[in-house]
Amino acid sequence: MARDHREWLKQAEYDLETAKFMHSGDRFFYAVFMCHLAMEKALKGLYQKKYQKIPEKTHNLVFFLEKLETAPPEATGKFIVRLNSASVATRYPESLAVISSNYTGAIAKSIIDETQEALEWAKRQY
Repeated sequence: MARDHREWLKQAEYDLETAKFMHSGDRFFYAVFMCHLAMEKALKGLYQKKYQKIPEKTHNLVFFLEKLETAPPEATGKFIVRLNSASVATRYPESLAVISSNYTGAIAKSIIDETQEALEWAKRQY
């Protein structure tokens, strides 16, 4: 676990770059998974900064938004809630065919772009 909240942000940015790499290799649902991971790490960094303790061991983005008691812009908040719902599906897909049809290249690209915007909001909080 990161001891410094800024390390979380470095890893979040790295994970977003990994999402872009996965997208370029047509691994679209993995790109979405990496977007979730990037946002999770960014929020955990903000949590650690605020509370000066290691974040809870959960993947729930909404949990961290609530704990942070800071609201992102409305569109960003709605996106984070939608991205949160992708966690289980992309982490433990029931079927490659189904998950691949749910996360096409265009959908994954849109999620990458929105994750970039959400990370920009998170960076301003650091």
